[in-house]
Amino acid sequence: MIFGKIEYLNLLPFHIFMKRFTKNNQQQMSMEHKKNVPQKINNAFLNRRVDAAFISSIKAQKSKYVNLGIIAKKDVKSVIVIPSKEHQKDVASASSNILANILHVKGEILIGDKALRYALSHDDYIDLAKLWHKKYRFPFVFALLCYHKDKNLYKTIEKGFLKREVKIPQYLLKQASKKTAIKEKDILKYLKLISYKLDYKAKAGLKKFYQEANNMPRQLKK
Repeated sequence: MIFGKIEYLNLLPFHIFMKRFTKNNQQQMSMEHKKNVPQKINNAFLNRRVDAAFISSIKAQKSKYVNLGIIAKKDVKSVIVIPSKEHQKDVASASSNILANILHVKGEILIGDKALRYALSHDDYIDLAKLWHKKYRFPFVFALLCYHKDKNLYKTIEKGFLKREVKIPQYLLKQASKKTAIKEKDILKYLKLISYKLDYKAKAGLKKFYQEANNMPRQLKK
């Protein structure tokens, strides 16, 4: 199993679960080997260089996926726009750039840990998930756990991961804090904003996102 890995804090609980789930060192090494930002992982998956990964929802429309995703019920703090700055897409992203266009928000788009660091020390930003919820009253699905084959395996992963809350060992929390320059308490607070279960509300939000994205002019989708 070659698993595409996005090393953002929002997937820290999932990666901890996967370390426990994998049964041998070869599987662990394969999962660790394919690490990159969302856009690069999207490309690796679509070109079948990885077997499964969390894929940006805008790129996952034609892919098979289980009921696991990266979901913000309201605010998220790690997908933001700084309106005072010149309009600039985040090259690491896919769904977030489309979302900003849907919401008619201009400025510098930031995603992931760098966005969270900014949000924790500034207040001159727009939280795109919060704005989406305010406008449409739906959660926003940023990514979906997609796979090419072995559906039963990924359904087992889905069931196991959602069965109980993943506890983050203190030493891993300290490592994540040191790596991202974000305080441990802020990491834990942030993770409470993230949901992973693709329930009926999240599915409705995803459907609405696809409708809005597919109705956009072609030049805005690039």
